[in-house]
Amino acid sequence: MSESFTIIDGQQKHEILADIHGDSVRLSPEALAEHLGWTLGPEGLCQGSVCIPVRERDALIDDTGVDLAGFAGLLQRPLALDVGERAAALGISSLERRRSLTSLEAPDFTLPDLEGRLHSLSDHRGKKILLIAYASW
Repeated sequence: MSESFTIIDGQQKHEILADIHGDSVRLSPEALAEHLGWTLGPEGLCQGSVCIPVRERDALIDDTGVDLAGFAGLLQRPLALDVGERAAALGISSLERRRSLTSLEAPDFTLPDLEGRLHSLSDHRGKKILLIAYASW
């Protein structure tokens, strides 16, 4: 039985129907293609002209769909999964993080100020900025 499931991929939030069995979350191949942009074909997991070979195809896909954790593992992307809350977040791959760190350029993001106006880091390119981050934990 499919249930509503939220996946956050970068800055995009996707509401997807998923089959949940214990700690396993499975997405239909159609949902994977429509929401995350990846298709599963004979050559492997593909997005545009980029394909990643799938060696253990039976572990990745079965009658109920594509395993979300297996998908994240193939892409070498960290996955924060909370089955109880019906939500998951896909992090960026280590290769993308390495590129960002070597370029010394901060990734763009947009946040509201106290009045609710949105501000993007890219609006201030070429200027010196002080960023202060706080977490309550």
